[in-house]
Amino acid sequence: MSRFGKLLSRGPKPIFAKSHYIYTEDIKSTPFMKKTVGSGLSMAADTYYVVASVELGNTTTKCILTATNLTTCRTYLLDKTVNMTRDIRAPKKGEKVFGETVWEVELTKESVAEMVKQTILESLKKAHVDIEKDLDFVVRSTGVTAGFAAPEEVGDLIIALAKGCLEAGIPPRKMSPAMSKENFPPRLQGFTLLDKVMFDGAVVSVLPPTGRVVVANEMEGELVTAGIKVASMWTKADFRNPCVSLDFGTTLAGRITNNDKPYARTIGNFCGLAGAISDSIIRGTEMVDKRGGAALDLYKKGIIKGADWKVAKKYSDQAHEHVDIRKVPEDRERFGTVPVDPKAAYDAGTTLIGCDVGKNGDEIPELVKLGHEIYENEGIHTLFATLDHVSATIVKRLIEEAYNEGVVVEGSMLGITGRAGITGKKPELILEYSGKYFKETLFVSDALAMGAAMMARCMNSLGTPKNPVGGCQGGPCILGPRRKLQNKA
Repeated sequence: MSRFGKLLSRGPKPIFAKSHYIYTEDIKSTPFMKKTVGSGLSMAADTYYVVASVELGNTTTKCILTATNLTTCRTYLLDKTVNMTRDIRAPKKGEKVFGETVWEVELTKESVAEMVKQTILESLKKAHVDIEKDLDFVVRSTGVTAGFAAPEEVGDLIIALAKGCLEAGIPPRKMSPAMSKENFPPRLQGFTLLDKVMFDGAVVSVLPPTGRVVVANEMEGELVTAGIKVASMWTKADFRNPCVSLDFGTTLAGRITNNDKPYARTIGNFCGLAGAISDSIIRGTEMVDKRGGAALDLYKKGIIKGADWKVAKKYSDQAHEHVDIRKVPEDRERFGTVPVDPKAAYDAGTTLIGCDVGKNGDEIPELVKLGHEIYENEGIHTLFATLDHVSATIVKRLIEEAYNEGVVVEGSMLGITGRAGITGKKPELILEYSGKYFKETLFVSDALAMGAAMMARCMNSLGTPKNPVGGCQGGPCILGPRRKLQNKA
């Protein structure tokens, strides 16, 4: 770099994989054989695989429609419909409450199904997507785990999500993998590799922890890891194994993978509280709902303009006096309110790293008080700057804990997603910490939805060998090694 370049350089900048939208009309075949850039010389029209990601979270309930170009392997958004989970109706007489959100919103199969149905239909209508003609697959997931007694009980919520999908008119065949090529519509039959490899549980070349479910939001961690890999196709970053993913939704999710071939193992899992920490602080302003209010309610572009960052850092340090980040002890059944099974994790060779506030959130009231103090003394701008420092410091501590436990493979890349990890000045602050440990850090919006699109493809063997998402950094597609492995079985 020249002397002039060194003067201008301020170190590496965050890599953003932003969502790209496309219209439903543009993904359908046209008389002019419309093609996208990079999809080859063939005169055939591009083929897209349309997936609905139905997500019930502690703060938001979403239906995100994606369309993946099966030649270029790039995934686009068709629509993103977001509703507030706190608006799920109260249980009716005779309905059984099977769980609750981290903010104590009670859930029944009927109330969840109604919210899911409403959100799906709203999204399909906005995107002009026909269930029978256009929609290929639906993936359901949830980050709501706090009010369950054990990781396995999250299955009840997945069933409730399925009920909502069925009531929205989604046929069961669009929620389960195809058994043969003939089960696909004609336009997709030439893209599936189902006659060569079967789905064996590995999603984007990563095996889940073996044995029992070790953390209640295991699927969420799986999806965001896959989604960050998919989103990286829009950048120059090769975000493949080995890698570390962090999802800063209301609760914390994510994975650490190694570089085993052809399938990497999940050698670390993250769990506990994430965005809930910022939400607790923001409630001190008394400007949001005490029951389901979130930082999301007050956040807007430019909210940190004019903030006092030095004061914000001091307040962040005070907040972190209540934040407990460490390897989850083997005797804990919950960490950060999330049900966990540390013994099963450690028996399977997976390290659990958790983030809590006190013990299972019992010091959240202290964060609310701190938020009130910041707002009264410094105002809303410095309050949001404090939240940026709080999230960045959480990332720092999680990374340091993972390194101290020896579970981060050399050459790993870091990927971050979720509202409490990518907004404001968080990426710049996080990069100050992550740059020491990772060669690149990628920030992704909508990673869970992108991961749902990828999981649907994995389940149906819709790979793109020329543009692989699986495998290791710098390596080729793993189709050949997978076939050899499955032929041995």
